[in-house]
This record gives sequence, structure tokens and C-alpha cells, in this order.
Amino acid sequence: MALRNHSTITEFILLGLSVDSHVQVLLFVLFLGIYLFTIMGNLSMLLVIREDPHLHTPMYFFLSHLSFMDFCLSTAIVPKLLENLLSQSKTISVAGCLAQAFFVFDIGGTEVCLLSAMAYDRYAAICHPLLYGQVMNNQLYMQLVWGSWSLGFLDALINIPLTMNLDFCEAKIIHHYSCELPSLFPLSCSDVSTSLTVLVCSTLLHGGGTFFLIFFSYVRIVSTILSVSSTSGRSKAFSTCSSHLTALSFFYGSAFLRYLMPTSGSPLELIFSIQYGVVTPLVNPLIYSLKNKEEVKAAFKRVLARKPRLTF
Repeated sequence: MALRNHSTITEFILLGLSVDSHVQVLLFVLFLGIYLFTIMGNLSMLLVIREDPHLHTPMYFFLSHLSFMDFCLSTAIVPKLLENLLSQSKTISVAGCLAQAFFVFDIGGTEVCLLSAMAYDRYAAICHPLLYGQVMNNQLYMQLVWGSWSLGFLDALINIPLTMNLDFCEAKIIHHYSCELPSLFPLSCSDVSTSLTVLVCSTLLHGGGTFFLIFFSYVRIVSTILSVSSTSGRSKAFSTCSSHLTALSFFYGSAFLRYLMPTSGSPLELIFSIQYGVVTPLVNPLIYSLKNKEEVKAAFKRVLARKPRLTF
């Protein structure tokens, strides 16, 4: 895909989170710490799930892909943010900006699909426990995962090329710390109506489809749990869903609100972006580790006990 229409503007300026140099240093330390913990947390989850046969279940298979997505999402966003916090120019090339927008859109779309697949997994486990092994067979959960990757990539492939064909003539200041599609449209001197319509429609379709699957799954889950006579049984069933619901609440709403709200450079846009792009990749491993504390802790011990035999 050629960048022939970007000959006038070759780079954008990312204003970032603050213009105060002292605040920027504090933010650099904060986000560097967040990034390091995000990388360690998600790679640790990936390693443990890969190496421990006890965790080779559909739920942890989905979680391993979710951890990889969080690792990729954080890596697509935070390093450039850290660079700009220490840089005076705060520039990013047009090609680099579009590449970042592509990866954020692709990874975010894939993660939403994975979360909906995990909701279906919880539905199968709670509503059809005796048939769970047949319902969530190897073929189905592999199809759900690769379908999630494919839909995320397709969404990005539909939206990003339209943005690549826009002209950017004079305005080049992005009131944000990263490149996201909604932030690029106000900078174009071309007609962005088609690109904007495609973005809104694809976001609504993507969001509507995954939301329907999640809503249907949890309606059935809640109905099944309420029919359980035992209080301890209801508590245990709700506990199996709590980690997924927590992860869902952190990511889902903020991501879709960010891509559907008008771009104005408001602090609310930054808050939504930080929540889904920086905070969620950090907390997801913590959420699943704490909610499945004993299982994950035991898996870590087994993996560490076999450490000399690990191969990379």
C-alpha cells in the first residue's frame, strides 16, 4: 500500500499527556513501571500455561491468547509514549503513525472477540457442565481463537487502507499520546465521510456482535446460577465468572466509547485510551491470578520445579 498521498505532511506531533517537563519525568517513571510489570505479568502467564499440562484447558487456552494480545497491545502503545515523554520533538512519521493505528485496531478488535469467546466458554461450563468436554472440544475453541484473530485483522484491513488514502496537508498536531483512527480524521484535508462511516459501522457491527454473544451467555449463566438451591453452589458459580467480568469491564466499554465518541482532544479520550490500552494489559494477569490463586500458584510451583528442563 503506497503512501503517495502523504507527500505534504511526513510526520505528526503527538502532544502526549503533559507539557510540563517535571510531570513528564514522573509520567515516564510511572509508565515505564507499568510497562515492565505488564510484560512480566503476561509473559509469566504465557510461560506457565504453556509449560503446565494441568492448565491445558479451554479457559486457559483463551487466557494465553489474551495475555499475548495484552503484551502486543501494550508494546504497540507504551514504548512510543515513553520515547515522547523524554523527547522534545514528540514526532512520529506518517507511516509509523498508520502502523501504530493498524496494530492497535487489530489487537483491540481481536481482544474483544476473545473476551466474547471466553464468555461462551463460561456459559458452556456453567449451563452444560456434563457436556462441557463435548461442547468446548479442541476444534471449537481453536476455531473461536483463530476466528477472533481473523475478525480483528479484517476490521483493521478494512479501515486502515481508507485512512492511508487520505491527504494530510497542514494540520499535524495530534492531541493524544498515540495514533488512533479517530484522532487522524480531523487532521485530513480530504473528505473523511467514507472513512468515518466505515469506522462507525465496523465498530458497531464488531461491538454489537460480540456484545450479543456476551449478553446471551450471561443471561443464561445468571438464570442457571439463580436456579441453584445451594448458596455455596451459587457462590462458586459466580466466582468462576468474576475474573472474566472484571476483565470485560476494564476493556470493553472504554475501547468502544473511545472509537465512537467525537474527537475533541478532551481528557476523557485520554482516560478511555489509557484504560483499554495501558491499564487493562497490566491488570488482566493480576485479575486471573488472584481469582484462580491456588490453581495458578500451584502451576507456578510445578513449572519452577521443572525449570532445568524448560526449552525455549
